[in-house]
Amino acid sequence: MKGAHIPVLLGEVLNFLSPNGGVFVDGTFGAGGYTHAILSANKNNQVIAFDRDPTTLSDAQKMAQEFGDRFTFIQDCFSAMSKHLTQPVDGIVLDIGVSSMQIDTPERGFSWRFDGPLDMRMGDQGPTAADLIATLSETQLADVLFRYGEERQSRKIAHALKNALPKTTLEMANVIHHVMPRPKDGSDSAMRSFQALRIAVNNELDELEQTLLQTPNLLVPQGRLVVVSFHSLEDRIVKDFLNNHSAKSTHKNKYAPLQESEGLFRILTKKPVLANDTELNQNPRAHSAKLRAAQRTEVPA
Repeated sequence: MKGAHIPVLLGEVLNFLSPNGGVFVDGTFGAGGYTHAILSANKNNQVIAFDRDPTTLSDAQKMAQEFGDRFTFIQDCFSAMSKHLTQPVDGIVLDIGVSSMQIDTPERGFSWRFDGPLDMRMGDQGPTAADLIATLSETQLADVLFRYGEERQSRKIAHALKNALPKTTLEMANVIHHVMPRPKDGSDSAMRSFQALRIAVNNELDELEQTLLQTPNLLVPQGRLVVVSFHSLEDRIVKDFLNNHSAKSTHKNKYAPLQESEGLFRILTKKPVLANDTELNQNPRAHSAKLRAAQRTEVPA
């Protein structure tokens, strides 16, 4: 796939996923960057890819033409994995959040930089961002902005949005710019609010939590889970899940030797893996990327 979108931390994803023959799940297919790399890494690899975005179908068809029955595409949310998978797999990779292709398509309504309908849906069903602004109360809207965007001025922005009821991305951005000064660091004062509405529209954090809870039953013993996230809310969910379900070394008492307590995962990344300088120079999106990986422990007989 010449010219295909290359996702962030691709080399690191392959290193931790270790796709050396087996069945792997790409839960966020997008333009197929991870999938193509996994299928190319070993002729015995198979990939089952998920994506709710109908615009990914054309890339999925190209992938099927290149790799045949080693590739399977399922148009659904990654939280529906357990519904579609008939047996455990050797690895699962998730790239959480909105893709650069979605952001750069004005009619999808994800970005404050391009004028388009205030949509923000990753799929083609459910309420849009404009619908949420219109139907949520001012208090509910402020809660969304604060919880998902960590926006300290959430009440002021919610009040302005409810009065204006914007229908396009630039209308929403202009409303926020009117009540919020431009940050000194050069970022956009609308960024956090756009993020918050996007997360709410797509139920992203609940989707991530539901999927992580499924992974112990979806992975074979020694199977790998690799998750790339792009902001603190996502990374915190992944970190807490792995810590809560990992094997830990403990003392029964201070004189006893260390013993390994049973856990569902062995964490492979003590700290999140970040992009190196070379990738940062080539891909600005990699600046906020964090990778965490874990290996499924042996299932007791």
